[in-house]
Amino acid sequence: MSAPRPTRPASPSPAVTARAAPGLDPDLTAFRFGRRMLYLRKALAPLSAAIVAALGELAASRSAGEGNRQSAYRIAIPGAPEMVARASRRGGLMRMLLTDLYIGVNPRQLRELNLTLEARQRGIPVADPMGAMVEWVAPFLYRGFFVTRAIAGMTLWEFLRTDDDLRVRDHVLEQARLAIRTMQARGLFHADLNLHNLFVTKIGESFAVIVLDLDKAQLFNPPLTPALCHRNSDRLQRSARKLDPAGRYLDAHALSTLS
Repeated sequence: MSAPRPTRPASPSPAVTARAAPGLDPDLTAFRFGRRMLYLRKALAPLSAAIVAALGELAASRSAGEGNRQSAYRIAIPGAPEMVARASRRGGLMRMLLTDLYIGVNPRQLRELNLTLEARQRGIPVADPMGAMVEWVAPFLYRGFFVTRAIAGMTLWEFLRTDDDLRVRDHVLEQARLAIRTMQARGLFHADLNLHNLFVTKIGESFAVIVLDLDKAQLFNPPLTPALCHRNSDRLQRSARKLDPAGRYLDAHALSTLS
């Protein structure tokens, strides 16, 4: 992950609290800054101007970040925990046309924020959500960021390529399996489960695995059906084979652990 980006003091800008934003989690507060809507955990509300300024700089810079789509950026705001802002960017052929633009009236960043808050309340190991920003470029056309508390560590794919201690690797793979089982038992279906959005972090003398990138996820009454669990497993296995076709980092034993 890249180093935290320095932020300039935010210029005074009238922020209007949107007290009746539709579908807003009760732990969130919404602010309007011109064409930008900022949704924040209530504890961060006093820092709204500084946060929207930092995200606005990122949106304007178009610089490459970290992660699978080079869309993740660490941001440091005085008085706030270190955070990671992930720009929403398209994959597939649509990225050639719209890149970071989306069409609709229900922003996916706000949906992911609400969903991640509920997933965390269910005890699913996900990143701690801090907020989201939506910039309306035109009617029904927007771009935005999803913001979480920063976590020290690396993706499962990065970990498997850098740690050659077999006992540690087996332990981390078991932790990944536990995270997936917990996710499924508590009703979270991850439509794009892969080795890039399973994140390995150190807790004390051990490791844990966090599930990231819930922009396409869905929450159901727990537990997930066997069919949905199979879809999660199949997607993860395809991701592993695509990244490591020769089985250099993920042998049959490792793949079976993740299945």
